[in-house]
Parts: sequence; structure tokens; C-alpha cells
Amino acid sequence: MTSDAVSDATSLNFHRSENAVDIPHHKALCFAASFAKGQLMRFKSKPFRKRWDRLRGKAPGWFLKGAKGVIHIGANNGAEWREYAEHGLNVLWVEPIPEVFAALEKNISGAKNQTAVKGLVSDISGKVVTLNISSNDGQSSSVLNLDKHAEIWPEVSYVDAIELVAETLPEIVARSGRSMDEFDILVMDTQGSELAILQGAGDLSPFRYIHTEAADFELYAGYPRLAQIDAFLSLAGFKEAHRWRFAQGPSGKCYDVTFRNHGK
Repeated sequence: MTSDAVSDATSLNFHRSENAVDIPHHKALCFAASFAKGQLMRFKSKPFRKRWDRLRGKAPGWFLKGAKGVIHIGANNGAEWREYAEHGLNVLWVEPIPEVFAALEKNISGAKNQTAVKGLVSDISGKVVTLNISSNDGQSSSVLNLDKHAEIWPEVSYVDAIELVAETLPEIVARSGRSMDEFDILVMDTQGSELAILQGAGDLSPFRYIHTEAADFELYAGYPRLAQIDAFLSLAGFKEAHRWRFAQGPSGKCYDVTFRNHGK
């Protein structure tokens, strides 16, 4: 570009309006830093990362092909409802937090063959448990206390707690008015109670696939490790078919793991 062209460009781009307002340099920097932090937190959030990686072909939704139905425990607001609808699946959503459950019902209201039941699933029927409610719209809520969770999500804390009476998986399916025969996929996203849900579920043989979140470190206090879930499901005839890492911190990694029933 010639010096004349540079001069012309300067005269075109830097004429100031009479109404122009100077923004102090330090305020502009603060705004930019705040915006960047917000975008980083959004990208680090689990739902965003999962949606982003699914678009990039990395998230393991393959196990839904040919399925007849899904039980999704730890539904939150039902972010996956469109994906389930695209596969024409029967879906039973389970969510324990009243305010989040209301959002879930609204989100799936137009979805065919998708119903929701409010409740908490565990290993012992009638057990009174305390559910800690997290600051990120309930996404990290757990019956366990936070441990190394802050290594990956330092912005998340507990802001409330509610007491609930636990049910086993067969009990909550029966209460919903649905039948276990409608479902061959089990999805769990319950922040540490996945192993307890499996232990209280009884016969797991109707499921072709079990898809769960798991970690190899103590994300929450007393958090069952991936190896423990793998050992339990191995005895039930399931073998790991796919593992997808969606987060990593100094102490370990967090995964979505899919187990396949070798009897089906």
C-alpha cells in the first residue's frame, strides 16, 4: 500500500463524530477482560463443551441408533431432548430439583413420547438424602460434598440444599406410569450417585447400553471412580465400548463412558 493510500485510509477511518465519547483506556481493558472471562467460562461449562464437541463429531451419540427408549437420570433442563426426538425415542427424564424440573417440563412439552418425573434415584428405597444445589443452574448438584471439583470449575459452589426421599430405578419408573420394557438405554448424569443407582436397579439385562459420566479422581468427596463403575458393570455383563474425555484438571480426567451389554 502506498503512502498516499495509507493517508487516504487514515482520513476515511479516523474522522471523529461530534458526538464521539472517549472511553478511558483502563475501562476499555477491563471490559475486554470481563468479556473474555465470560466467554472462557461459557466454553468451560460442561453442556457447552458437549454441544460443541458433538458438532465436531467427537461426542458419542452413536449408541442411540436403533434404540427404542432412554431413561435419563439427572435430566437438568433436558438439553438432549431434540437429539432423542431425532431418533424417535421413548424418553423418561428424571430430575430431583423442583425449579429445574419445571424448566425440564417446559422444554419437553412439545416432544412426542417424552415424559418427566420428579425424584431422586439411589440404591435404597425410602432413604432420606440431602441434595446440595449448585450455583450453575443445578448442573453440578450432588448428594456428595465438593472436593477437587474446583480444580476444573472454580466458579461453581453450593448455594442451597434440599432433603429428598430416594427411590430405586424400578420404583421411579413404575411411579411414572411407564414400563421398563420401553427402554433399552440408561443415561446417568448425577454427579456421584451413578454407582448407587446401578446397585439399586436390580436386573440391568434389559439395557443394551449404559451411558454415564465418571471420573478417575475424587471430583466430589466419596465420588465412585470410573474403575469402580467398570468393575460393577463387568459383573453384570457390560463392557466399556467408548470413552470420551470432556474435562481435565491437575488431579485427573472426567469422561462420558458408554458400556455395552454383551448379552445383546
